[in-house]
Amino acid sequence: MLRGVFDCVHEIADELLRFLDLSMNCPTGEGFSFNFVLDFVKFSGHLRMGLAEQQATSDEFLNCTIGYEEEPLIAGVVDQLHIVFIKLLSKMDECLQVMEDCLVNKKHGKGDGAVINNGWSHYIIILKVLYHISKLYSGAKEMFWEVLLRQKSMLSHMIVRYSKNTDDHRWVLENRSVTDFECRRHLAMMMFPDLNDESLGYEMLIDRSQLLAESFEYISQANSTSLEGGLFMEFRNEEGTGPGVVREWLVLVCQEIFNPEHALFVACPNDRRRFFPNAASKVNPLHLKYFSFSGRMIALALKNKVHVGIVFDRVFFKQLAGNYIITLEDIRNADPIMYSSCKQILEMDADYIDSDALGLTFSIEVEELGHRKVIELCSGGESIVVNSKNREKYVDLLIQNRFVKSISEQVSHFAEGFADIISGSRLEFFQFLDLEDLDWMLHGSENAISVEDWKAHTKYRGYKKNDCQISWFWKIVGRMSAEQRKVLLFFWTSVKHLPVKGFHGLDSCLFICKSSEPNNHLPSSHTCFYELCFPPYSSMAIMQDRLGIITQEHVGFSFGAP
Repeated sequence: MLRGVFDCVHEIADELLRFLDLSMNCPTGEGFSFNFVLDFVKFSGHLRMGLAEQQATSDEFLNCTIGYEEEPLIAGVVDQLHIVFIKLLSKMDECLQVMEDCLVNKKHGKGDGAVINNGWSHYIIILKVLYHISKLYSGAKEMFWEVLLRQKSMLSHMIVRYSKNTDDHRWVLENRSVTDFECRRHLAMMMFPDLNDESLGYEMLIDRSQLLAESFEYISQANSTSLEGGLFMEFRNEEGTGPGVVREWLVLVCQEIFNPEHALFVACPNDRRRFFPNAASKVNPLHLKYFSFSGRMIALALKNKVHVGIVFDRVFFKQLAGNYIITLEDIRNADPIMYSSCKQILEMDADYIDSDALGLTFSIEVEELGHRKVIELCSGGESIVVNSKNREKYVDLLIQNRFVKSISEQVSHFAEGFADIISGSRLEFFQFLDLEDLDWMLHGSENAISVEDWKAHTKYRGYKKNDCQISWFWKIVGRMSAEQRKVLLFFWTSVKHLPVKGFHGLDSCLFICKSSEPNNHLPSSHTCFYELCFPPYSSMAIMQDRLGIITQEHVGFSFGAP
């Protein structure tokens, strides 16, 4: 049976090689038959299953004909499939290089401009099959990943351009180094459900003075289905509605959630933007419900591509990705004092620590709700003295208790809330990402706002680029402090933190519009459309005075219109 299946695979592979050549030589890839790809997936799958059953009788990889001398038919199949794998992998390497050359030429205005190749969308399917075949042979996986690492930019391009929500890209998780940030972000973002067009959106009316409490009530009581249609909200006694108001609300609520005064999260001492759950959060009887709410809010911010200006510490991120083994280096930012103390214990002279000069046992004393209590790090820990032989275990248990066990309920409820918003696995969402990726997705760019970049992505309605009011405006913005520019940007767009790509990463350019208001009026904005409106001020001094008013933080962060 294996022989017959392989004959089909071999024949299809030959056709694939011919059509891969065609995809490189034909500008549009016309004539590339998707049927051959489907057949290759189908029959190679049957063949892999058969060979995997043979491999299951041995703990070793299939190694061509070794071990199959008495079964020449199987030996032949094993050997020839390996050859097919090498040929197709080599051809895919060529195809991806040609693909890159085409895109580079297009970018620089060379060639005939045809960069939409029907064959390219099939490449990633073929690569996935080759990945599974590579697991059958010793050294084949290394060969496979070497090719993809060399063609990293093209693999990432294909995944971003051609992948669909229904595709399974978990194989990429085995070696994320072959992908870039845009690719990993795309894979994670595809796990959010598509907007439910039948829903008008989940409606909320929020009082700014009760921002956190009322937002908690609305979001906590909503079922996950009702949030799939998007959000429709307004602030009480304000006329603004639409995406700009939603962006502002997401930023304000998320920053309030991570305000240390609420005791839900702890900020890292050396990086106050970075947070992890607070073990003492139980001072609030509703703390676990608030963690579920927090998970939903962060997921909604990510889903709506809103940068909220906070990031997670590594000890929190790893657990959301299903990794509960926290190392000493992982806690460097979360608790620098504990990190330093543990490092000293591990590096301390053996004779000194064996003298019990430190007086340490496998137990710790903690304060909980105003009471002191002793926690044993292991069974009978209070009577186990720390010495040079068990100090590594002591440090490990100390870290696990502090950063895993003591916050396990908080992490679990946050994860459940996050999972309510996505359609796939919460673990996979975080597993697709590096911590730095999530930093960029949640916080956005850390660079100062570039006025030149700002100007380059701004258009004018009613004004012309050379009008004196436009010239004055950019001179005034150029003299603003970094914080004033942030306030102006938020007033204008409800975007407090720019994407990693700066203004280019926004979903629209910005607009400066001429209004018909009297010259003494303040500027106004339509944040949904990224519009800043002001009248033709008669002098630069008047404009500077008006802009100075709206760039006061308490004004600019609550003044824009929809």
